[in-house]
Amino acid sequence: MDVIKLTRELGAAIQKDERYLKFAAIREENEKNEELLDLMGQIQLLQMNYQREASSEAPDHAKMSEYEQQFNDLYGKFMSNDKMIAYENARVEIDGLMNYIMQILGLCVNGADPETCEPEPECDHNCDGSCCSDCGGSCH
Repeated sequence: MDVIKLTRELGAAIQKDERYLKFAAIREENEKNEELLDLMGQIQLLQMNYQREASSEAPDHAKMSEYEQQFNDLYGKFMSNDKMIAYENARVEIDGLMNYIMQILGLCVNGADPETCEPEPECDHNCDGSCCSDCGGSCH
């Protein structure tokens, strides 16, 4: 068995999965969305202006603060756009699929039975990862 060939077959299967198809369609739509493109351009311009000011001999901190505020406002508008919300939701789904696949592969590399191994469920209690206080350590 060729592991690389099987990996490519897995990649092809992932690209047929409904979660991937949804993510790819939303991503493509967003890449053509004029409102999002305009907001992204404005954000990039602010970042360039901020960097230019920050690297000047005598940076104007008031101007930098203004750029930061403008950036935060634009970024908030960008991320609260319905199209970006849909994109983030789809990205979370595909990331979840990829994490699950990687966990199964990790278990197999450590000797678990590929047919029966099952990753532990992800912590969904919005904890900091230690789970010692929020859920008593039951997530990890």
